[in-house]
Amino acid sequence: MPDTSLTLISHPLCPFVQRAAIVLLEKGVSFSRIDIDLAAKPDWFLALSLTGKVPLLKVSQADGPDAVLFESMVICEYLEESQAGARLYSADALSRARQRGWIEFGTATLAEAWQFLNAKDRPTADAKQSAFRYRLQQLETVLVERPYFGGAAFGMVDVVFAPLFRYFDILDPTVSQPIFENLPRASAWRAALAARQSVIAAVGEDYDERFQLHLRQHQAIHAA
Repeated sequence: MPDTSLTLISHPLCPFVQRAAIVLLEKGVSFSRIDIDLAAKPDWFLALSLTGKVPLLKVSQADGPDAVLFESMVICEYLEESQAGARLYSADALSRARQRGWIEFGTATLAEAWQFLNAKDRPTADAKQSAFRYRLQQLETVLVERPYFGGAAFGMVDVVFAPLFRYFDILDPTVSQPIFENLPRASAWRAALAARQSVIAAVGEDYDERFQLHLRQHQAIHAA
């Protein structure tokens, strides 16, 4: 393995950053983390980021210039391929393809959840809640093993869904409980992910307060 050091460039609330952080923590990789303000992006960040988005992973190499990776799943797959530790993708090609399909599903599900969380009016919130719950119902049919998506082993699909489910642990239970009602497998999966140490450590201790502040600033109807 080449001599490298890793820097994760992030924002405290970004769910895509959490993906990379969870993988780094699962693999026990030493890394540094720099948070930026996406509302006032520093020049040095804009010089590194072609998209102006986080996460970025800066890979310092002893035998060459720093490399900068962007897009969360590109970063996660680089870490999977380059770092030791528990494997997060299946060794079987068909199973691995299935995982990647559910990762795409997870990204679309995150979009539905985000629109629900940030809704400013009841009709929008109700429509997005229905769309999100429908995706949970689809998941319920495939979650036949526990505690994680693929059974006993924590994997890359779990990495993708953990930041999404985190939101619903922050909301008032009167909002989140009806969404997961009568979905015992999805609810158990959500609980297992919330208890995972890498998931807990992927965000700062003030994450809940920051997220509630975000909702209030955006006048979301679910803000506390």
